[in-house]
Amino acid sequence: MASVGATPGRTPQGPGPGEASTNFPCPAPVPGPGEAEEEEEEEPAEIHLCVLWNSGYLGIAYYDTSDSTIHFMPDAPDHESLKLLQRVLDEIDPQSVVTSAKQDENMTRFLGKLASQEHREPKRPEIIFLPSVDFGLEISKQRLLSGNYSFIPDSMTATEKILFLSSIIPFDCLLTVRALGGLLKFLARRRIGVELEDCNVSVPILGFKKFVLTHLVSIDQDTYSVLQIFKSESHPSVYKVASGLKEGLSLFGILNRCRCKWGEKLLRLWFTRPTQDLGELNSRLDVIQFFLLPQNLDMAQMLHRLLGHIKNVPLILKRMKLSHTKVSDWQVLYKTVYSALGLRDACRSLPQSIQLFRDIAQEFSDDLHHIASLIGKVVDFEGSLAENRFIVLPNIDPEIDEKKRRLMGLPSFLTEVAQKELENLDSRIPSCSVIYIPLIGFLLSIPRLPSMVETSDFEIEGLDFMFLSEEKLHYRSARTKELDALLGDLHCDIRDQETLLMHQLQCQVLARAAVLTRVLDLASRLDVLLALASAARDYGYSRPRYSPRLLGVRIQNGRHPLMELCARTFVPNSTECGGDKGRVKVITGPNSSGKSIYLKQVGLITFMALVGSFVPAEEAEIGAVDAIFTRIHSCESISLGLSTFMIDLNQVAKAVNNATEQSLVLIDEFGKGTNTVDGLALLAAVIRHWLALGPTCPHVFVATNFLSLVQLQLLPQGPLVQYLTMETCEDGNDLVFFYQVCEGVASASHASHTAAQAGLPDKLIARGKEVSDFIRSGKPIQPVKELLKEKQMEKTMGSRGRSGLPLVQAPYTVLLLPLETSHQDPGARSFFLWLQRMQALEREQDALWQGLELLEHSQAWYEGRLREAQQQQLRLGALGENFLTDSHSEPGSPQLAQIQKVNICLQNLIQGKFSPHPLNKDSSCATQDWKGRPRKQNLWQQQELTRQQKGVIRPKGEMAQPGYPEGRVGPTRV
Repeated sequence: MASVGATPGRTPQGPGPGEASTNFPCPAPVPGPGEAEEEEEEEPAEIHLCVLWNSGYLGIAYYDTSDSTIHFMPDAPDHESLKLLQRVLDEIDPQSVVTSAKQDENMTRFLGKLASQEHREPKRPEIIFLPSVDFGLEISKQRLLSGNYSFIPDSMTATEKILFLSSIIPFDCLLTVRALGGLLKFLARRRIGVELEDCNVSVPILGFKKFVLTHLVSIDQDTYSVLQIFKSESHPSVYKVASGLKEGLSLFGILNRCRCKWGEKLLRLWFTRPTQDLGELNSRLDVIQFFLLPQNLDMAQMLHRLLGHIKNVPLILKRMKLSHTKVSDWQVLYKTVYSALGLRDACRSLPQSIQLFRDIAQEFSDDLHHIASLIGKVVDFEGSLAENRFIVLPNIDPEIDEKKRRLMGLPSFLTEVAQKELENLDSRIPSCSVIYIPLIGFLLSIPRLPSMVETSDFEIEGLDFMFLSEEKLHYRSARTKELDALLGDLHCDIRDQETLLMHQLQCQVLARAAVLTRVLDLASRLDVLLALASAARDYGYSRPRYSPRLLGVRIQNGRHPLMELCARTFVPNSTECGGDKGRVKVITGPNSSGKSIYLKQVGLITFMALVGSFVPAEEAEIGAVDAIFTRIHSCESISLGLSTFMIDLNQVAKAVNNATEQSLVLIDEFGKGTNTVDGLALLAAVIRHWLALGPTCPHVFVATNFLSLVQLQLLPQGPLVQYLTMETCEDGNDLVFFYQVCEGVASASHASHTAAQAGLPDKLIARGKEVSDFIRSGKPIQPVKELLKEKQMEKTMGSRGRSGLPLVQAPYTVLLLPLETSHQDPGARSFFLWLQRMQALEREQDALWQGLELLEHSQAWYEGRLREAQQQQLRLGALGENFLTDSHSEPGSPQLAQIQKVNICLQNLIQGKFSPHPLNKDSSCATQDWKGRPRKQNLWQQQELTRQQKGVIRPKGEMAQPGYPEGRVGPTRV
């Protein structure tokens, strides 16, 4: 049993029976003289299995006492013979099997055989039945969520606990959840491992782990959905909308060319159980390759036609056991058996080196010919379909033939009897007839006369009145009674004897039911392989190779099996992830460049190879792959009660907790569902976690638009990381996609090109690029002036007066007056006056807005010119300061101090930190000298300040600039 941990910290699995524990090695003590070497015997591990089977699906969970861990297997389809359950029992060998007391016939029969198996002694499992109420879905969920688990911190709230367990336990697998609930109930009753402890001590549960059978590849339901391996859609027929589903565009849909229903079921079973068994995979590929040869095309078509007559034999056998066989069942069984004989004869002419052909030639025994000859000689198909009952052919039973001859000649004989009866009746009776009614016998029928009104009028001497029907009186006479005694109920006798023959024929068929079951298994297998060969021929697939020593996959010019059918041209791409180099591939590139298609292509080609199918690639070499994990698309559901980002985290958590060095992990755009920084940090942390594993790192393909992951060097450099990108080329304003994978890192996401392809307005795209440039350069985002104008308009138009109504409504409401209203009407005149005023106000507002726009443009122009002049002044002031410094050795020169003061003012003015208004008391040029020391104002400065406060004159040397409001002045003149 391949068990994959799903618990935090990866609780190590304890040693099994007969294994030495290697988790905590320590040196063994050396025994002294005379001391006996004592070894503590380890208690044998016990495994308690809980199983549920319903509607063709199996839910399994078991508890292992060696590591106190619960293992579960998600819902898996199984045959009615429960072969998968038998494999599980053979592999884990449980001590007890717990199941519901309410089971169907197949499960009951299987458990009966299991309990009677002598070869399993002395470890024959104990069969334990619990009430079906203990396996209820809701109560099972409550047990799981309310359990006391040591690996869950006590500080977690109930909601956090639910979210944590949902990342480990597949709550969408209903049978598995019910099996887990029943197992917890059994552990609480038996108190496994804590029998002698206090009642408050519960059974220790150190973790939950998902397990798969040996050689099976683990794939969860999310992976099946995002890779479009299965895709169910509502049936287009109005008669099947409520219950009917059909397969949509999916891998199963394009490969399913099976002719019989059981072949389709087997193909679906293979898809749900991809395997690592190289012998099984190569045997499937050998058959496909044989039928792909041109000289074998006619043989393949003939076998395909024969397989179309293989029907649902188990259902027919079930009806035979219950004696509910229909007329059509005999015809279907006859065609099935004869088609099986045709398959046997055809396979005997094929190479016996192929195992499937050899099995069909040997196991389709002469019992099939015996069944076909019996049915063909006994059953009258035409008569049975006409009478809708089982009818035997002539010359099978002489007694039945004699009675049928009597029944066939009965009409003419009864006519003669009726003529004789009419001679003995009253002359008023014009006619009569003798009829035969099954289960009643022979009766004399007489027309009702007009004089026969009351019931007493029906009495006729020598006749016994029976009933009145359709104005005819029916009697028993002495002659009809004699016919009953002589001929009897012919019809019922014939049916009874034919039913007896049918029962004998059923017994003959049921005695050879084993060969019919084997026919169905081998025929369905042949049907699946013929379907895969047909798809491989039409789509140009090639045979993959399997290399157990290769860890990973190597694909040359691979194609997406679904996308190549939808696109006019498809660009193939190669993949190589074997060895210790490039185990983590980070793929960047613009949107819509094909990153997601490339990830799905790798996953689908690997999956197809693991089910034994040819693959869409020139060459493919598949190594040891034990699981495929994906985080590509969020399967949202209201019933889950989880956010989109939480679903993404659960999918990544499955990969982090369960992936091994043989696993394939596909991650697309993880982290985009939350804050950009947090999402980038989570993505980098997950990748670094895998890189820290070194050679045991799984094969990871990560597609992302987080270019900062590379630009900020968030990942360690080393051979384990390989950067890939999708090749593109800029042609002017257009972006050309080549859809080709190459080494490197994308320079930009080119989201604007994708937005243009999606049909967004050019104005929005330009604004988005502008904001992106602001953010990239670290500048503040400048609002759009048109939006500011609209907001100011809304504020102005939306202001309300004392009455609570808007002062100006834009656009104002036009009142509709009646047609006969006169302009001389006082109400109409006041309305038109009001309308004229509103139009005038509107024109005035337009003029004011135009003036405001001109003012803004002129102010911006003046500010630019002013800033240039200030820059020039500052450069000239710096030159004067340098000249005075070089010519005067004394630092306290008045001219030098004046120059330095002006330069400081200009610097503050240009930097926006200085207002040249003289009332600004914080101005450094007004309160400090060139050394920064405070100084007092002289008398002239105080008088000048007084004049400025009175608004008389401006400071000397300052000049107001045109277009500047009060308080904004021009540069200081030196």
